[in-house]
Order: sequence, then structure tokens, then C-alpha cells
Amino acid sequence: MKTITSLMLLASAGLASAANRAAMDRLMSMKLEAQDNMERDGLFEAGRYRASRQVKCVDGKAGEYSCNNVDLHGFLPHEDLGSQTRRGNDIWGWTSRDAREFGAVDKLTEPHSWNYEGRKPRLLNVTSPVTFDKTKDLTAWYRGFGSSHNVISHEEKKMIYVVGTPRNSPCKGGLYMLDVSNPAKPTSPGCAHQDGYVHDAQCVIYTGPDRQFRGREICFNYNEDTLTIMDVTNKRNPKIISKTPYVGAAYTHQGWLTDPVKMEYLLLDDELDESDKTGEAKNGHTTTYIFDIKSLKKPKHTGTYQSPVKSIDHNQYVVNGLTYQANYGSGLRIVDISSVERDPTGKSFKEVGFFDCHPEDDEQGGVVDFFGSWSVYPYFKSGYTLINSIERGVYSVKYTGPGRKYH
Repeated sequence: MKTITSLMLLASAGLASAANRAAMDRLMSMKLEAQDNMERDGLFEAGRYRASRQVKCVDGKAGEYSCNNVDLHGFLPHEDLGSQTRRGNDIWGWTSRDAREFGAVDKLTEPHSWNYEGRKPRLLNVTSPVTFDKTKDLTAWYRGFGSSHNVISHEEKKMIYVVGTPRNSPCKGGLYMLDVSNPAKPTSPGCAHQDGYVHDAQCVIYTGPDRQFRGREICFNYNEDTLTIMDVTNKRNPKIISKTPYVGAAYTHQGWLTDPVKMEYLLLDDELDESDKTGEAKNGHTTTYIFDIKSLKKPKHTGTYQSPVKSIDHNQYVVNGLTYQANYGSGLRIVDISSVERDPTGKSFKEVGFFDCHPEDDEQGGVVDFFGSWSVYPYFKSGYTLINSIERGVYSVKYTGPGRKYH
């Protein structure tokens, strides 16, 4: 009986893996089609977009952009950043010891202005970022995993977790671990492949209410059809704590803890539910899933939040009770989630600000498609947030509404 059960579980896992691979292939096909359509419509044409400086949000507009409680402080087109394809995707930030704030593409200098500093491939020394040289500034070039979808930094442990590596590799697209305590000599202490392909993750030293796991290194993985929580403290023997599906799942994409200390809830975004019309997302409005994770072994899907406009969600990050969401065609959406502990259904969540960097669909009330904002970076102490738009460029904006906390 045990053998039969094991075979059934293996068969089930194989079917799930095949279905997830098909979902990813379909997702990539949809994105390529969207970019082909943008190319046809001239959205990647040379000279189409021009750099701009500060434009305040007044009466719902900052220049051509719809907005609320978010001022534009600068914009640089991809063309000005040296991109020959004139299109972009992800973005991240870094703050130097002298408090200068840098984006992955641009340096924020004087208020309301910024300068292009150079591209940053591979692992580079960014302690004195003037103009990067891919040979002189190269600290290390690790080639152990091939291609990947994303890299997850866990600074406390000096670890990088690479996700979305090839499914046919020994790691099966799972968490590929890199120890970068010596940046010049990164090493791989292990791999967490038990649940197959990981699309994105957040890894922390756990300080939440589940006493069994306090002080452990925990990764919250977004694994295409489940929220999968893993204990990766022992790099040679990582363990799955729980795998949680949810109603409406189409492609589990990314998510974030609502509080970095309490660690009681997290938000999850699904990249295909709006276009596939699954669950509550069938109306096309951006849908965010809320999970109670007070028990890491038994997470509970407690509710959803829906944006007032239609678009697909992509990435989100939480700062001081506000989630900053990059929702493709509807741009940056800022949602007050501070009520989650008393009302985990999401009914009390409220949008408090937005900056729509894709004005082409404004008259339609939003469109469920893959254009507009890819990601945001909201962690600068100054309050500046960076938005990377697929077709336009990089925006520096600042939230001016309730709940803002910055210097």
C-alpha cells in the first residue's frame, strides 16, 4: 500500500509540474504577444519619450499621467539609459554609506533631478559608483546555474537565492543557494528542489508567533500554484514546512510579508488570474490574496483585496503598512493595509495613492494586458520610489498621502 501511495504521489507531482510548465509557457507567450503589439503600435520607437523633471500631481494629473497623492520627481526613457531595445523590466535600489540613493539604472542626486550612472551587469563593486566597467569592477562571475528568473537577497545571512533556473537542471528550478559572505568567491552550499520551480521568494530570519521556527531561516516561496514555506536553515537539508493552494490560483507569482517583525500575514499576487478570469479576479480588477501565516504549518487564505481599476498585478513590496504594487497597465498603486490584523478579509484595505505610467488605456478604465509598470522599489529613506515601465523608462516618484513616513 505504501508503494502504491508513493507512486500516486509521484504521478500527482508530475502532473502538477507539467501543468505549471504549461502555464509558464503560456504566460511567456502572452507577454511576447503584448510586446509585439506594443512594437506594432510604436510604443518602442526611438525618440518617442523625453526625459522630464518634477511635475506635481494636481487635480489627478502630473503632466500626461493620471495620479493621486504621488508627485513625479523625474523620468528617464530607456533610450537615454543606453538600451538599444528601448524596453525595461525589473529594478532595485541601494543606499551608500554617505546616504546617496542609487537605482539599478540611475543615481538620485539633488532633489527633483538625477543622472545616468551606467549599467551594472554581473556582480560588481558598487561602493564607489561613478561609471561601471564590466572588467575592472567585476568582483565575481558565478556560472554554476545558467539562466534564472530572479535572484533573492538575504542580507542578514549573506545569502543569495536564485529562482527560476532551468527545470531540467538538478535543482529543478528550485531555490539555488549562493553563499556570498566572500563576494569574490561565491559558493553554493545547497539547493531546495523539493517543490520544483520557484518563481519568486522572500527569505527572512523568522521572528513571528510560531515558536517552533523562531530564529530559523525561512523562505516564503511563490511556486506557480501554491504558497510554499520552507526552512532553509540547514542548507544541505532544507525542508518544506507547508504547501498552500488557494481558490482562484492561476499563476502564483510573488508576494511580501505585511510586517517584517510580526510576520503574521503576507500578501500574494497571481499573474494570470485576471486574464484567466479565475475566482474573484474574473472581473479583471487587480486581485491581491491575503494569508494568515501565524502557523507556518497551516497558513490560511483569509481574504482578497481588489483594485478599483482593471489590470494585472506583478510585484509588490510593503513599507510601514503600505503596499507598493506594480500593476502593469495601472502603474504604481499604493494601498493602506494597516488594518490587516483586525480585518484580514481585506475589506478594510484602501487605495491611498497611485501613479499610472501607461496613459494609453486611461479612457478604457484599465486593460488586462502586459504593458506598463514591471516593478517598483519603495525602500529609500528619502521617500523616493522608483518605477520601471516596460515601454517607457524609469520614474522617480514620491508619495504625499496619509501614512507616509520618510526623511
